[in-house]
Amino acid sequence: MEERKQSRYVKLSKDQSPLEDITPGELNQPIQVPQLDVRKCPECRQPLPESYSPPADEPWTTGIFGCAEDRESCLTGLFCPCVLFGRNVERLKEDTPWTGPCICHALCVEGGISLAVATVAATSIFPAVDPGTVCLIFEGLMFTWWMCGIHTGQVRQSLQKKYHLKNSPCNACCVHCCLHWCALCQEHREMKGRLSDNLFSEMTVVNPPPVQEMKSTTEDKEIPETSSPNNNEHTEVEIQAV
Repeated sequence: MEERKQSRYVKLSKDQSPLEDITPGELNQPIQVPQLDVRKCPECRQPLPESYSPPADEPWTTGIFGCAEDRESCLTGLFCPCVLFGRNVERLKEDTPWTGPCICHALCVEGGISLAVATVAATSIFPAVDPGTVCLIFEGLMFTWWMCGIHTGQVRQSLQKKYHLKNSPCNACCVHCCLHWCALCQEHREMKGRLSDNLFSEMTVVNPPPVQEMKSTTEDKEIPETSSPNNNEHTEVEIQAV
């Protein structure tokens, strides 16, 4: 048998192994590359230039108590807040129809208010109602109200993020929990003012150039008429031998 070729690798014994132990994963640490350490957009994760600076937050065009500035949205938010909330969501998210948010708002907010009124009426008519049951009903209604405030506050935060608006007068969720109807009207006025056709931005009107006609200096020669089914005249062609 042929002798085995001597291996190029050296097998280390325990005595010859390095004294320092290597912990698992120590050699698989990520390497930081300065060229790749750039700021990225939080939405699309695209790299941003070094001179980029985030836009500053702008104030709202109308105040939280300016409901009387738009009578239509004021009346809608007072008597049908679910409809106004659905329209706000539809304008903010074009792919979402207004009916879904409207039904959700009607079940949670208007339904909760109706249940609270019915509970107060029942306790006044029937004094024998257990106070513990009434307390549980009101606790459930308060919890539902705060949950609705959080959901509608998230919609307000999306509006603030889209137009870079400040928290006015405080956090979005707190605004909806304490001033829900006023917040709905303010959001509607904000989007209506930014998307209204009455607020025209400066545009450059470009008129098309006049139509140019080419006129020849030579007299046009008469072109013989071709044969047509409605015309009895025929063009005769003579062929002569050369």
